[in-house]
Amino acid sequence: MSKIQQPSNQIKLTNVSVVRLRKGGKRFEVACYKNKVQEWRTGVETNLDDVLQISNVFVNVSKGEVAKSGDLQKAFGTTDVPNVVKEILKKGEVQVGEKERDHDLTALRKEIATLVAEKCVDPETQRPYPVGMIEKAMAEAGFSVKQNKTAKSQVSECIKALQSDSNLPIQRARMRVRVSMPTADSKRLREKITEGAEKIEDDETGQEEWEVIMLIDPGQFRVINEILQKECKGRGRIETMSFAATANSA
Repeated sequence: MSKIQQPSNQIKLTNVSVVRLRKGGKRFEVACYKNKVQEWRTGVETNLDDVLQISNVFVNVSKGEVAKSGDLQKAFGTTDVPNVVKEILKKGEVQVGEKERDHDLTALRKEIATLVAEKCVDPETQRPYPVGMIEKAMAEAGFSVKQNKTAKSQVSECIKALQSDSNLPIQRARMRVRVSMPTADSKRLREKITEGAEKIEDDETGQEEWEVIMLIDPGQFRVINEILQKECKGRGRIETMSFAATANSA
């Protein structure tokens, strides 16, 4: 049997992503194409043949050691390879090499820094910081990038860390928004809508519609939107005109 298995054992796997699952006291692995595991898990990819480099279950992919049928039966209750593979893909952990992990972390850190740079400014100059300066401040603050989370979901935490643990003066850039509603509604809601504004740039009341353009903290967007939904019953609206707006005149 070993002679029959030897050729597949010697296959040189490239562009490989290993998914590992420990079950029944043993380790089981499958060899997949990179990026295909996540596509499988999200339902983008449904064809197993396009996910797997080799349609088999291993105890060690790098050594080419195939799992024994008896071990599959004991751990999974079946020797049906496709079903076992699906469970490993669903529940297993993607193994990432040290170099690849470092590369992914560096890329993720840069992506977070880029998003922070887009959303924040120097409070004194009201100008955005270069991405490199944000990255240095992240290191200074000891901000730890979480590889299992998206860059977008880590931005708020990063900004808080920069504000409290780095020497970089930083604040969120303001949003420039336009709010409009029927003039009749504006008479009772104008104060509520504008009380959170840092600066009102334009305020016009027509016969039928009231419109105001103002700079707000991004956190106020949801507050205003909730007021409009509750009080205007679909007659009012808020739209973002620009994000990285500053309260100072150019």
